[in-house]
This record gives sequence, C-alpha cells and structure tokens, in this order.
Amino acid sequence: MANLPQEPLPTCPPPQVITEDDRTGLSVATLKRALLDNLFYLQGKFPQIATLNDYYMALAYTVRDRMLQRWNYTAATYTDRGSRTVAYLSAEFLMGPHLGNNLINLGIESQVRQAVEELGISFDEVLAQEEEPGLGNGGLGRLAACYLDSLATLEIPSLGYGIRYEFGIFDQQIRDGWQVEVTDKWLRYGNPWELARPEWEVEVGLQGHTEAYTDERGHYRVRWVPDRLVKGIPYDTPILGYQVNTANTLRLWKAEAAESFDFQAFNKGDYYKAVDEKIVSENITKVLYPNDEVIQGKRLRLAQQYFLVSCSLQDMIRILSRQQLPLEDFHKKFTIQLNDTHPALAVAELMRLLVDVHGLGWESAWSITQQTFSYTNHTLLPEALERWSVSLFGRLLPRHLEIVYEINYRFLDEVRIAFPLDEERLQRMSLIDEGGERYVRMAHLAVVGSNRVNGVAELHTQLLKQDVLGDFYALYPEKFTNVTNGVTPRRFMVLSNPRLATLITGRIGNHWIKHLEDLRQLENGLEDAGFRQEWRQVKQAVKRDLAVRIQEQQGLMVDPESLFDVQVKRIHEYKRQHLNVLHIISLYAQLKANPNLDVAPRTCIFGGKAAPGYTMAKLIIKLINAVAEVVNRDPAMGGRLKVVFLPDYNVTNAQRIYPAADLSEQISTAGKEASGTGNMKFAMNGALTIGTLDGANVEIREEAGAENFFLFGLTAPEVAALKSRGYRPRDYYDTNPQLREVIDLIQQGVFSHGDRELFRPLVDSLLYHDPYLLFADYASYLDCQAEVSRAFQDTERWTRMSILNAARMGKFSSDRSIRDYCNLVWKVQPVPVTLENHKA
Repeated sequence: MANLPQEPLPTCPPPQVITEDDRTGLSVATLKRALLDNLFYLQGKFPQIATLNDYYMALAYTVRDRMLQRWNYTAATYTDRGSRTVAYLSAEFLMGPHLGNNLINLGIESQVRQAVEELGISFDEVLAQEEEPGLGNGGLGRLAACYLDSLATLEIPSLGYGIRYEFGIFDQQIRDGWQVEVTDKWLRYGNPWELARPEWEVEVGLQGHTEAYTDERGHYRVRWVPDRLVKGIPYDTPILGYQVNTANTLRLWKAEAAESFDFQAFNKGDYYKAVDEKIVSENITKVLYPNDEVIQGKRLRLAQQYFLVSCSLQDMIRILSRQQLPLEDFHKKFTIQLNDTHPALAVAELMRLLVDVHGLGWESAWSITQQTFSYTNHTLLPEALERWSVSLFGRLLPRHLEIVYEINYRFLDEVRIAFPLDEERLQRMSLIDEGGERYVRMAHLAVVGSNRVNGVAELHTQLLKQDVLGDFYALYPEKFTNVTNGVTPRRFMVLSNPRLATLITGRIGNHWIKHLEDLRQLENGLEDAGFRQEWRQVKQAVKRDLAVRIQEQQGLMVDPESLFDVQVKRIHEYKRQHLNVLHIISLYAQLKANPNLDVAPRTCIFGGKAAPGYTMAKLIIKLINAVAEVVNRDPAMGGRLKVVFLPDYNVTNAQRIYPAADLSEQISTAGKEASGTGNMKFAMNGALTIGTLDGANVEIREEAGAENFFLFGLTAPEVAALKSRGYRPRDYYDTNPQLREVIDLIQQGVFSHGDRELFRPLVDSLLYHDPYLLFADYASYLDCQAEVSRAFQDTERWTRMSILNAARMGKFSSDRSIRDYCNLVWKVQPVPVTLENHKA
C-alpha cells in the first residue's frame, strides 16, 4: 500500500499564562508570594524563625510596593504639570498606624487578610505589631493627619512638612494612680513606610551675627554669618488617597551634624569633643516638645521650629528650580498653610531667603510672602499664643529678629494710617510685646504675613474676630474666614468600626465613604425595627470588645449592657475632666444613700495624657484613679457604677474606644475649646453628646438636632458676664448641698486613704479660683446627666437618637474641610493621576 501523505495534526495555541508583577499584583497568590519574598530578602528570615514583627515588616513592605507605583506616578504628574501645591507646615503629625489605613485605601484588606492567614499567621496579631508614630500631642497633630488623608483622596497636590522626632509623645503608664512618662521608642525596629532622601539635604544656620554690605548694584544688603550649621535630612512617607491613584508625600526632617566626627579632637584624646557636634545637632529632632520650663528647653523648642521652616522652605525653592519656575512665581506654585503658630517663623525665613539669599527687593519679597501664607489659629487661650523673648530670639536667630523688626516698623505705619493717634492699639498690635520683658508675638507675625486667617469652628472664628485677634480683624476683615474642622471617615469609621461600616454600606452602598453627606440616607431606615435592632447589635458587639480589653488590661469586669460614658482627650483643666469626676462622686453618693435609685447602670471611661510639667492635670488623673479604686471595690455598687482610666491614649487606642461609646463627654468651658474633633468621631459612630455650646459642639448640635444633643452649662457670653461681675465659686459650694457633699468627700480623704492633703491643691483651686467655672455649671451638668440616664433606659428612643447623630455628621468629614480650604483659602484644583504599567 502506497504511503499516503499524513495530514498535519491540528495545533492549539499555547495556553496564555497571565502573571502579575510581584510588586503591584493584588491577587491573594501574588500577595503571598511577595510577602514571603520580602520576609526572605528584606528581613533576612525564613518562616520557621520569623517573628510576628518580621511578618509585619514584610507585609508592610509588600503593601508599600503597591503604593510606590502610585507615589512615583503622582510625583511625575505634579512635576510635568508644575501643579500648584499645598504645603502643610505642622509641628505635629499624629498619623496613627499606617498598615490598616493603607489597606483600606488600596481596597485590598480582604485579600491581604486571606493571604496572611493562609500562611498560618493571625492577621490581627500582625496588624497589632505596628509601633504608632507618636509625632503629635493631640488634636492638632491628628487634624493634620486627617487633612493629609483628605488631600490625597480629593487628588489635591500637597506636601506635608514636619519633624521626624526620634522620640515622640511619651508612652503613659499608670502607677499607683499617677501618670508615669515612658520614652516612646517608635523607631526601635525601623520604619518600613519611609524612604530617606539624603540627596535632598539642606543646611540650616543658628546663632552667629549679621554683617551689612553694599552689593554690586549699590543696594544695601545684610548677610547672616551663623556660628552653627545643621543638616536637615528629609524622610518621605507616601500618603495614599482612598480608591484613587494619588499618593502625596509627608516629608519629615531629621537633624544631623554638618560634620559628625572631629578627627583632630579624637586624635588629641578628647573623645567627647570628637562627637559633641553630632550630639548637639541631633538634639534638635530628638524629642517632641522638650520641657520649655527651663531656658535650655525654650532654646531647643525655638530651634526646632526654625529648623522645620527653614528646611521646608529651602526644599520648596529646590522644587521650584527643578521645575524651572522663576522664584517670583513662588506664591503661584506653593500655598503654605501654617498649622497654628509653631511654624510662624516661616514668614521671616521666607523673607530672608528671598531678600538675603536670592537678592529680591523688600517690597517684591513681602508681596510674595503675603500671597504665599495662610494661618490657622487653634486656640482661644491667651497663654497658648506663642511668644519668644527678644533676647533668646536674637541670640539664636539674629537676622530673623532684624527682619521681624523691619516687618513691624512697616506694619505699625500701616496701623497708624488706619487708626491715627491710637497708641494703645499700636501697643496691642505690635509684633513685639513691650510690656516688661520684650517678646516676639508669633500669632501677630503669622497674621501680618498671611493672606488668610481662619478659625476652626464658627464660634471660634467669631470669638477670634471679637476678642483674641479683634484688632487685626478691624484692620484686615477680608483676611478672616472660617473652616470648621473635620475628621476622616476612612480611619474613624471604615477602619476602626468595620461592623458599623458594613451595616451602613449594606443599607446605602459605599459611596458615603468619600461623600459622608450620604449618611443622611440612613434616616430612611429610622422606622425600620429590623435596622434599629441591627444598629444596637453592632454597638453591643464593639462594647463587648472593649469590655474584654478592659478586663485583659486591668482585671476589671464591666457590663457591656451599661451606659458607656466616655471622656478621652488631653487632660487639661479647661476640658474639665474633674467636672465629670464630681458627677461620678455625686452618683456614687446617691447610690450609697439609696440602693434602689432608678438610674441606668453606667461605666465611666477616661483616657488622656497630661503634659509632664502640668501638675494640676496630673493630679486630676490621680483623682480619677482614686475615685475608681473606691467605687470599683465597693460591693454596694453591684455593677451599677464602674470607673475606668485607660492608659496611653493614642490613635490606636482611640480606634477601639470611639465605636464603643454611648455618651461622648464634650464639657469644656464655653469659649475655651477652639473646635475639638473627638466630638465628631464619637458622633459619627453613633454616640450621643453631652456638652456645652463650645467649639464645634455648636455645629454638631445644629446638624444632629437640639433634641438629639444633651446641652448644659453657661454660654460663652454668660461666662464672660459672670467673670466680669466677679465670680465667687465658694458661694456655689455654700448654697448647693449636693456640691458641698461631693467636695467634702474629697476633702475628708474618702478617695485618698484618709489623706486630706493629697487633693487639697485641686480642691482649693476650685473653692477659691475655679478659673473654668466647674461650680457654676455643676447643677446644670447633673440635671443633664439625669436626662441622659432616663433617655438611655428608653432603648428605642436612644437607638433613634444614635442613628440620627451618625446620619447627620456629613458636614464633619475632613473632605468637606479640605474642599473649603481649596475654595476659600488655597485656590487649588484636583490633579488626577493615571497609572501606567511599569516597564523595567
């Protein structure tokens, strides 16, 4: 048989294998592979010997890789377009843990959780390994962090500038009821989120003298000859927006010696001198807020502030040059926000750089400076408006003092034209306080050098215009505006309260996460009994979580069914934690006298740190713990009253506390709190507020509805009127038996093991001074707390009020605040970022 030609067999194209880049892929398989690679190649560990911290570091690098793609394309987009950029200068950035927030913003939390747990590791335990960067003291730094989140989410070109403190806000321990400060070693295991940029280092001068000379064009000039030079090294952290490609930058400066080792001194045997310059220079960024009760602390704090602004402004000029933009366009490229007075030195430093270093004329430089800066005031307390003695200022920054004098000379001429023959006004408005020892007034410098000045709540801005900065408002009414603070719902709802976020999303979709005003749609479910039940179940679940944590930490059992009455914030007399304590003692006395008293069971929870040198605040912490010791050990309470102080209040712990609160204590003296942001975080999570008409409480009550807010106390005008008439706190003690009983219990040593002297400074301050009017507000506060108890006992009423509080908090998203800044202050527009596939 003839051989027939064979038909070729049909061929199939080879199967396509789709692979993901290990650095950008988001599948569970790719994430597992990338995590193990980073564990092996970056941590130098294999699974059998790796610790939980190794896994955390490896996971952080894995997540950072996915951010770097966005970060680089964001920077490239801004560079190509020469985008107008917000530079946010702040002495504090209280960022909180990065990992969980970045997973939320990338939208990969569930994939990462699965990838980690498929490796046999607890995802929650890995998450808990992160050391929180303690780069802030409280609300100021946390606000800055919220704003960075919203700037990125809204795709606004921005740079956050701050200080990379080696040791942040202290860790707080409670020993025998007293606060004990422990060093915050947040960098001990490294920081996987930052990248050092030594190639962008700058030099910062200190001390020295000035020399006048005539330049080649015959113009009078001044040069500063500093005695010391310090290097500023930038460390960059990507700040990712929610579900966008934008990743902006937080740039933190570390101080290093210009010459870190003196070989000549070493060779002569002077080993201490050999490294002295390194030690002295690095002290500048060693610790957040050194103790400024002594002159060395004051000098160091002023050096910190100057170091921050000089590094940052030099960096902006470098960026301007890199983008080939003329220096005269500095104010077009950058709009700089001064977050309180700490960076106010930037006004004088920009003038020095423009005039002395780059040769611009004074008028041209001043025009650029005023068009560049905006200033946010955060306080109504006169003692919190920073001042620096002229002698200290002049020794550390001799050229800047000359510049401040020149600004003041020209400014006072402006005041004289507007208000002729008004010498008292000139003295009040001068940048130099001439009464006794002479001081530089930093808030005045910030106002004069800025084109916009804003308060942070409607009441706060109104009081600024009327009182604290009233003279400046009379001269520059067009400068003043209000931007009410806000907080990011990504961290304080989605991340910290996932049960509630899931319930809300199931009801109205997930659009609310970037458009918080959508929460109003929850009101449609108010009459749905099933929804109200689900709402209560979520609240009870997070309360059980906190109760378990309290038992684990303190061995104290609290009842999740009780009213969780929470006050967590910085400890300060004006915030009136001790007013809360007076109510607790009153309730304790009532329950002792009448065990059948019809009140809701209550768990009173405190948290917060006192400044190390603030003796009265530390005594308030001791009083809280002393009352807790007595109340919690008294069997007569039968679980109806418990008191808890949660130590080391920070962002991590706040994320556990806000969702669990039933009642939010916002009880500062009216007219003292600029805004507050904890009040917003509580309300977003369904807590009801008991508070005065102070700060943002006013607007929260307007939004939530007066019927859903527990209001008590004097108003700001009533506080002022009472003080002007002559406030006598002893009269309230003499005429109010309930108040007298409470104070007497403290005086008689009931809460101090019979020691009548322990709390005498606090009691005497209240009886004879009471600067924050606790006694005047006491009766009103107790009446309001009784109404709280009645409302909580009506479960359906309380649930409706809780839902309405959360549903009506849309105004208090930091996204709304940033939109207000963009429109009213900065005049900037979003710049979307497009990703392309990376090619090696």
